[in-house]
Amino acid sequence: MHGFFSSQVMSFNASQVTMLLNLKMSVNRRSWHKHGSNLRMVILVLWLVCYVGNGQTIANISEFEDNPALLPLVTKVVYRWVSNTTAALSRDLGNRAKFCFKDLDSEWNRAFNFSTNLDFLSKCIEKTKGDIVGRICGTAEMKFYFNASFNKANDTEYWQWQPNVNCNLTAWDSGCEPGWGCSLDIIEQVDLPNSKDFPKRKKDCMTCCEGFFCPRGLTCMIPCPLGAHCPLATLNKTTSICEPYTYQLPPTLRLPSHTCGGANVWADITSSSEIFCPAGSHCPTTDKIVACEKGHYCRKGSTSEKPCLKLSSCKRNTGNQNIHAFGIMFIAAVSTILLIIYNCSDHILKIREKRQAKSREAAVKKARAHQRWKGAREAAKKHVREIGAQITRTFPGKKSDHDGDTHMMLGPGDSASEVYEDIEMSKHSSSSAAQAQSSSAVSNERRASLDIEEESVKRKNLAKAKQTQTQIFKAAYDQIEKEKAMEQENKNLNFSGIVSMASNTETRNKRPLMELSYKDLTLTLKSNGKHVLRCVTGSMKPGRITAVMGPSGAGKTSLLSALAGKAVGCKLSGSILINGKQESIHSYKKIIGFVPQDDVVHGNLTVEENIWFHAKCRLPAGLSKAEKVLVVERTIDSLGLQPVRNSLVGTVEKRGISGGQRKRVNVGLEMVMEPSILFLDEPTSGLDSASSQLLLRALRHEAFEGVNICMVVHQPSYTLFKTFNDLVLLAKGGLTVYHGSVDNVEEYFSGLGINVPDRINPPDYYIDVLEGITIGNSGVDYKELPQRWMLHKGYSVPLDMRNNSADGLQTNPDIGNNSHGNAEQTFARELWGDVKSNSMLRSDKIQHNFLKSRDLSHRRTPSMWLQYKYFLGRVAKQQMREAKLQATDYLILLLAGACLGLLTKKSADESFGYLGYTYTIIAVSLLCKIAALRSFSLDKLHYWRESASGMSSSACFLAKDTIDFFNVLVKPLVYLSMFYFFTNPRSTFLDNYIILACLVYCVTGIAYALAIFLQPSSAQLFSVLLPVVLTLVSSRPKDDSKAIRIMADLSYPKWALQAFVIVNAQRYYGVWMITRCGMLWKYGYDINEWNLCIMILLLVGVATRGIAFVGMILLKKK
Repeated sequence: MHGFFSSQVMSFNASQVTMLLNLKMSVNRRSWHKHGSNLRMVILVLWLVCYVGNGQTIANISEFEDNPALLPLVTKVVYRWVSNTTAALSRDLGNRAKFCFKDLDSEWNRAFNFSTNLDFLSKCIEKTKGDIVGRICGTAEMKFYFNASFNKANDTEYWQWQPNVNCNLTAWDSGCEPGWGCSLDIIEQVDLPNSKDFPKRKKDCMTCCEGFFCPRGLTCMIPCPLGAHCPLATLNKTTSICEPYTYQLPPTLRLPSHTCGGANVWADITSSSEIFCPAGSHCPTTDKIVACEKGHYCRKGSTSEKPCLKLSSCKRNTGNQNIHAFGIMFIAAVSTILLIIYNCSDHILKIREKRQAKSREAAVKKARAHQRWKGAREAAKKHVREIGAQITRTFPGKKSDHDGDTHMMLGPGDSASEVYEDIEMSKHSSSSAAQAQSSSAVSNERRASLDIEEESVKRKNLAKAKQTQTQIFKAAYDQIEKEKAMEQENKNLNFSGIVSMASNTETRNKRPLMELSYKDLTLTLKSNGKHVLRCVTGSMKPGRITAVMGPSGAGKTSLLSALAGKAVGCKLSGSILINGKQESIHSYKKIIGFVPQDDVVHGNLTVEENIWFHAKCRLPAGLSKAEKVLVVERTIDSLGLQPVRNSLVGTVEKRGISGGQRKRVNVGLEMVMEPSILFLDEPTSGLDSASSQLLLRALRHEAFEGVNICMVVHQPSYTLFKTFNDLVLLAKGGLTVYHGSVDNVEEYFSGLGINVPDRINPPDYYIDVLEGITIGNSGVDYKELPQRWMLHKGYSVPLDMRNNSADGLQTNPDIGNNSHGNAEQTFARELWGDVKSNSMLRSDKIQHNFLKSRDLSHRRTPSMWLQYKYFLGRVAKQQMREAKLQATDYLILLLAGACLGLLTKKSADESFGYLGYTYTIIAVSLLCKIAALRSFSLDKLHYWRESASGMSSSACFLAKDTIDFFNVLVKPLVYLSMFYFFTNPRSTFLDNYIILACLVYCVTGIAYALAIFLQPSSAQLFSVLLPVVLTLVSSRPKDDSKAIRIMADLSYPKWALQAFVIVNAQRYYGVWMITRCGMLWKYGYDINEWNLCIMILLLVGVATRGIAFVGMILLKKK
């Protein structure tokens, strides 16, 4: 119908109009009724189309008062004409304001579709006596008004009058005043929907119709949009203001008969709030207002009332429903789910630990009982052999009468042949005392080797079969008890016997034997050229414990770092050989353990969990579960950690195990991966004598298996000193004083005239000598001791040490030559030197971290994805044990949401929630960043240690990020459960949740980068400053300087804020159209860029995570 009437309007000419007029006049009232209603309606329709289409007045409307169907018909025709006019305007505005319209036709229809109720249009037709078409603004006038309104939508002077053909400085009629309008000259033919110029409109000026507004300076009417209330104004005689509007009457001298008219403006909410349908009421038409009933609510600018949700309180005239109860229910549901997750997980872990503990205790009891029975059986067999040997000596050639007893004392798995073989062996060994002793040693070695071979076969068969947890523990503790017995039996084995047993191909897990030798090892600092080590020569052999001792500053830890390939910022000279070959120590990092001086252990894990994690990630991937259990249980048992295996290690804030136990756990992390070389940096520092002996006993067991052990110790007791096999004694300056067997050290120093007094611990005395505290009677100065050792071993002595045997050992020639130059150095040179040395150190670290060597360890550790699984389990346990800290984070977010929701509740409509969303971005960014810092700030040392041992950095990073993703999903729910249900914005909960989840994901990635690149204190400071500064920059209008706009575009808060405003502004339509467009234009937002905002937030999160991961590798400490 709309297209039909439009085409018909354009097709009628003047002669056709005249003919229809004559036809109308010639048909009298009687013939009209006679010929029926059909003919009557056809003629009326044709007549209305012609006259309305040409902008004419519907004259003599009183003639149709007797026909009730006439007025609705006229109203519909006029409405279609108005639709044509507004449609032409919408196309023009759609080209200029694409940024604020997602679907222009739909938006325009929601603003100007009056088809459901045309009462206001019918009233206007009656009021103007059919002259409504000549009073409604044409396309040119509407464009003029709306262009000015959109351009000034956010100014206090929303629309300024500008001179035009009808209202100017020389001509000012009543229709030029606000709330008034005039009609076209009836003779003038104007195509209003397509007009480009202002028509002359000065006739019959009168007040604006209800439902329309008449701007000042325009003599026509414009329909008020849906959601507006545009009644006639009434004069307030006190203020002379036409209420509810804000304009005043003109002076009576100029327009004496002028009264208050209708609405005068439609603009943004701050400039024309009086025409917006007030909150608590709804306006089904633009001239009618209805109060909201009880149980319903009406927002500002509503055209209908909405039913309130259950449990919400909605009284009469309610502008918004109170849904605080839903927020409380929502947070209660989230809290319940979180409690169930944490409690169930913790309960499952505890049940699992209890079951394992029961299985382990039962296995230990059985293994020890079996070992006692076996020991008794061995004693009985030995007694039988002794009796048999005695009988043989007494009655040669006769059979023993105790054979029956022998069989009775044998176990079910023994045979008589074994006994007779032992008897024959004892017969040959009793020939002489000397032969007996040597045969006993050989027999012990042979028996130990046979036992190992037999046990290896049993373990292989056991690994193939499926076992229960109890069976696995029983097999492990049987083996452990057997090893203890073997260790007692083989205490007197010589070094070659130990090495042969360790190198046996049938040993439980063959470890490659590695001998470490070095020659003229010199370590020089690049920053100042100072020697940390100098001319150190020696070797460390498998199966032996080498102790490195010396006074403070002697370079003990530096020697360990140089041998382990961890020396950074230094120039290393000399040669390091592995099994006689020039190879990089990094090629064997999978089978090299390094125990740092600090106890880098996870405090929120138990002793067993710490050790098990390293076992899973660092032992060969092909080992079965039973074999891994054996390794772990052996490590825990040998270190004496059984009583505290299920205890948390503890942190500074939370008390855990003792310091000595913590030190042993630190050592156990490296022992459990079964290394071939084990470096330990002062493992006995801070331990009492008993703990130190227990630790050394465990290390002796490792050395018994062929491990090359090198450890730095600081003045050990005499008992511990005798436990070592070799000793490296260093003097200040990194020079060697002694390098050899512990048994020969006293003999060597006695040859120099340095004798240890009685009741003095030799290590303490030698340290005092090297410090210069004790002066011996030999006359040898302590500064000459390194040169004496070089001469003793036949090493070449450096030239400076030859020239000055006293001072040359203490003074670095490089530093001495530069002393004069350093005195004359300026501050700028010193500063440049510091910057240069720091740059060189950082460059060395980066090169060192990216150093790749060919893997020669022949150990295939678990893949990255399998390690990711192990890391995931560990981080999940840590998070569950930090449940109180997580609950604190959630509580703070909850309070922040409630406070900000209350603060911004009243100003939500005026700015589409802009202020509340600005506060939200600052609060959520700040709180989530600080919480995310803990993921990497607190675990830097642990990561550095684990990555240096060959664990996957990718697996570690991905596991932490995966667990933190749980917070990315939950924290927005916690915050919105208060903020959303306090403010109740027009956007949906899901839309707000998606944006906030993307924001949390973004700021979490930024927090990762801050935690990795900065120190904890600096990272926390930046986590507070960045959200505040970037959000303030992003919230500036687009009219600011170009630099500010560029900074805003590069800031994540800009895109989060834009997404929040866009998704909320989409729910404002009708009378809110100009307000929405003005708001979006002011800040440069585009309503079509919501998906772009979400993508940018996600990309920033991914990019910052990538930067953080690269930084984690680059800044890795070695």
